[in-house]
Formats: sequence, C-alpha cells, structure tokens
Amino acid sequence: MKHWRRQERLVYITKYLVQHPGETINLNFFAATLGVAKSSISEDLALVKSALRRGGLGWVETELGAAGGVRYWPGGEVEEARALAYRLCEKIADIRRFIPGGFLYLTDIAFSPQLMAQVGDIFAANFQPRRPDYVVTVETKGIPIALMTARSLGVSLVTARREHRVTEGSAVSMSYVSGSTQRLQTMSLARRALPTGARVVLIDDFMKAGGTARGLRELLREFKAQIVGIGVLMEMAEPPQKLVQDYLSLLVFEGIDEERQEVRVRPSDWLLAEKGGEV
Repeated sequence: MKHWRRQERLVYITKYLVQHPGETINLNFFAATLGVAKSSISEDLALVKSALRRGGLGWVETELGAAGGVRYWPGGEVEEARALAYRLCEKIADIRRFIPGGFLYLTDIAFSPQLMAQVGDIFAANFQPRRPDYVVTVETKGIPIALMTARSLGVSLVTARREHRVTEGSAVSMSYVSGSTQRLQTMSLARRALPTGARVVLIDDFMKAGGTARGLRELLREFKAQIVGIGVLMEMAEPPQKLVQDYLSLLVFEGIDEERQEVRVRPSDWLLAEKGGEV
C-alpha cells in the first residue's frame, strides 16, 4: 500500500471535501484510502478544518455515530462576498452592455463558471442552515447560478420549463404574470422531478417585481413543497415592494442614465450593512 505523508494526506482530504460539498464522508473511507489509522485522519481533519476557517473558505462539521463522518460546507466572510459584489458591479457598469430599450447584456456574466461558482457559494452559505433538499429555478439564465448553488449545497437542481416536454412525462403547469414584461406566461414542472413535501431554495438571475418567483412559488404548492429561501443575483430597485418577501439578492440595479452613459448598480443593502463575520 502506498505510504502517504501528512502533507499529501492534507492535500487529498481538502481536495476531496471541496469536491463533495454537503456529503457526509465517513472517516473509515479516508483511513482505508490513505492507509492510516482513524486517529491520524482525525488529526489531519483538525488541521484542514482550521485552515479552511482561517482562509474564509468554508467549514467542516462532524457527525457523530457509527454512520457519521465529516461534511464540508462552502462559505466565507462577508468581506469576500462584498468584494465579489463590487467586482460584478464593475463589470455590469460597463456602458457597452447597454441594449436599447433599457436592457443590459449579462449572458457572459451569468454563464461564467468561475463567477457563478462564487455566487453559488454565497447563496449556499446563507441557505445551508435551512437544510434544503433541492434547488429550483426557471430556465434559462438562472440555471448556471442555480446549478452552482445546488453543487455547493450538495443537493440536486430542478428546473421548471417555459414549455412542457413530452419526454418528461406528466407535468403540472401554472400561468403567471412576468414582473419584467407584465405578460402572461406559463411554467411547468414534471411530476416526477420533485417529491412531495420537499424543502427547496429558489434561485434566479434577475428580479424586477417578483412575478416569476411568485409564479414558481404557486407552482411548487402543487407539490406541497416548503420554500426555505429565495436567492437572486440582481434585483431592480424599482418597485421597492416585491411580490415575494424574505429573498436574498447580491446586487441592486438602479437604472441607466443614457445621457451620462452610466449604468447604476450597487451591492445589496445586507452586504453594505455587514461590517464583518461570516456570510
């Protein structure tokens, strides 16, 4: 059996935990894989846990009992989330993103694996204590953010479609008024996509008035799902009162001044209000 030095074990354990967020890893697995006693693994984990916490890279929790083990949860400091928000604001504020009609080109940001992985970690750190079973979104631009959030939470992603596909079997459909277009739209979710009574987090890329989030909430009622959190990458400052409450946004879009060639976007109030601590 290969002899693993401590430095190698620390790298392996850290890499494995980070690649399996939210999954309980039994210490026997590490002991058998690395060829050392569980006591050595426990000592290694203590060092890994301390380094992740000091670096603001997440935390490791221990589950006791024969079936227990350790789980890694992504997360960090509020300062890191705020710094990411400011970086996103800088990217979004580029006037070249302006599209006539008051729209912004955001596809490259929403589909950036590196950026959305960081956004997913922020949402996961906030919603993990609520122990969701699934992350739910509506196609299409919200999918990358929702997928990264689901990965960080260690749960599956469920996507509601604009149009039902026969390949998914029977489905529940719901009509709703879109907050951005004020048009009547439809979303559907396959009956087998979500078990009855699941705890879910809703994730989307953009919120104007909250019509889509409310429509998704109504759709999930048909599954008797419990919504334990709502997260959006960016919300519009107007209207201030949304159709849903208790949501978490990372950015606030305040508008475009075409005369001054300015795109006004800022971090959300909760990031500006926090002075330190964990996300």
